[in-house]
Amino acid sequence: MKQLLAACIGILLFGQLAAQERARDYGFTFGVMSPGGWNAITDVPGVKVGHVTLIEGESIRTGVTAILPHDGNMFQEKVPGAVYVGNGFGKLAGSTQVMELGNIESPIILTNTLSVAAGIDGVIDYTFSFPENDRVQSVNALVGETNDGGLNDIRGRHVKAKHVVDAIQKASDGEIEEGNVGAGTGTVAFGFKAGIGTASRVLPQSLGGYTVGVIVQANFGGVLQIDGLPVGKILNQYSFRQNLESADGSCMMVVATNAPLDARNLERVAKRAMMGLAKTGGIASNGSGDYVIAFSTNEAMRIKQGNEAHERVADPPLGNDQMSPLFLATIEATEEAIINALFAAEDMTGKDGRVIRSLPKHEIKTMKK
Repeated sequence: MKQLLAACIGILLFGQLAAQERARDYGFTFGVMSPGGWNAITDVPGVKVGHVTLIEGESIRTGVTAILPHDGNMFQEKVPGAVYVGNGFGKLAGSTQVMELGNIESPIILTNTLSVAAGIDGVIDYTFSFPENDRVQSVNALVGETNDGGLNDIRGRHVKAKHVVDAIQKASDGEIEEGNVGAGTGTVAFGFKAGIGTASRVLPQSLGGYTVGVIVQANFGGVLQIDGLPVGKILNQYSFRQNLESADGSCMMVVATNAPLDARNLERVAKRAMMGLAKTGGIASNGSGDYVIAFSTNEAMRIKQGNEAHERVADPPLGNDQMSPLFLATIEATEEAIINALFAAEDMTGKDGRVIRSLPKHEIKTMKK
């Protein structure tokens, strides 16, 4: 009976994911590089993603998304990482230690603005759950946010540490649910319902064959463009159209790769994600928290606790002259991830009865022709 129930749940989940629409379903492609098999950050070996979605009553529309560079003990096996601040109107807990030391020692958590503290608590609880961490007295939890207060009762602080741990424990590879899920449950971009989006690119073997994957929490404004099509202008919906609409908001972008990169070149990769955001029409407004976190899953680059020398078992990190293909892959994957967040999202009614409509996808498909 348990096996039958599990099979039914699996079939139901697969059906939900399969039903999600993405930009490529409407004939849009982005750039010149090929996506990975899932066209998701989980195409990067070792990366897992988990969501907890909180939709309750008329006003709770929020959640948590957890990104795991690997599913081992991250405190004991850190990964090289970097943070780039496109516009710093936000709260990215743990960022200064990553910038200082060049490594990441916890799962990456995305949630809403007033739940960053809960994100930290959840990461600490998760880190302490490993027996070998029994003497740990400092944990650098990396927790990012965007403000979903337009649809969500954000002051209620409904995200708890247990939800964060649950999202981490639910994390899996393969296909990722997008749109109104996890940290994207209550987010809005370009005036449309947005949410979580993801995409990936695989470099040709002649350029190393590495994979770059991106996941975003889209919650910002600007003048929407989809694969160069000026959708916001055509639909007459864009920031400052009547000096009333705000461009403020935030976008959290997480970039993963299996290329052997050190923290310095990961920061250079992170900077290119902002170029992908710009290609969608985002403007990184004064009140927007636009942050990029980048990391490498390459096992030879892992930093074992107490051994900063990296005891490499493979080739050394890529040099500067080998970075340009990874830059292009990051730009393309970021652009597509943001647009996928819009295509996957659905209409939502939230706090105070506010209704945010999803992207008019069929109308946009007609524009493309």
